[in-house]
Amino acid sequence: MGAIFQSLGRTIVAGLVILAVIIVVASSGGAAGKAGDHVWWAFVFRWLHVMSGVMWIGLLWYFKFVQTPSMPRIPDEQKPAVSKVIAPAALFWFRWSALSTVVTGLIVAGMAGYLVQALMLTKGVHAIGIGMWLALVMAFNVWFIIWPNQKKALGIVTVSPEEKAAAAKLAGMTSRINTMLSIPMLYCMVAQQNAGL
Repeated sequence: MGAIFQSLGRTIVAGLVILAVIIVVASSGGAAGKAGDHVWWAFVFRWLHVMSGVMWIGLLWYFKFVQTPSMPRIPDEQKPAVSKVIAPAALFWFRWSALSTVVTGLIVAGMAGYLVQALMLTKGVHAIGIGMWLALVMAFNVWFIIWPNQKKALGIVTVSPEEKAAAAKLAGMTSRINTMLSIPMLYCMVAQQNAGL
C-alpha cells in the first residue's frame, strides 16, 4: 500500500482505479448516463472541467496566498529553489490547467446547447456567460501577460535587470487581477446552477 503513495503517478492511477470502481458500482444509467451516450460525455467533460478548474484556481491561489507572501521571509540563498524549480513547475501546470478549463468549459456549454447564448449574455444563461467571459479574460492574462513576463522574471528568458523587474511587477499585478476576477467568476459558475444572479 505504501508504494502507491511514493510516486505521484501511482497515486493518480490509484485515484483513477477508485473512480472506475465507484462508476461501475454506482452506475445504473443514472445522472451520468450510459457509457458513450451524449449525457455520459457531457458528464465526463463537466468532470474534466471541474478538475481542470480546481487545479487552475488552486495554483492561482497558491501563488497569491502562499508563495508570493512567503518569498520575503525566505533567505536569499534559498530563493533559487523557488524561482528555478518550484515556480516554473507550478507555472507549467497553471497555464495548461487554465487552457484545459477553458476548452472543457466551452465543450460543456456547447454540448448543453447554451454556448452562444451564454457568450451573448442572454437572459437565463447570463450568469454562466459572465463567468465564462471572466474565465476567458483570466486565461488570456495567463497565456499572454503572466507567462511571458514570468519567463523574464524567473530568468527563463534573458533580459536586462530593469526589464526583469518590470516583468515581475506586471506578472504580479496581472496575477492579482486574476485573483480578484476568480471570486466573481466562481460565484457566476455556481449561481447559474442554483439560483442565477
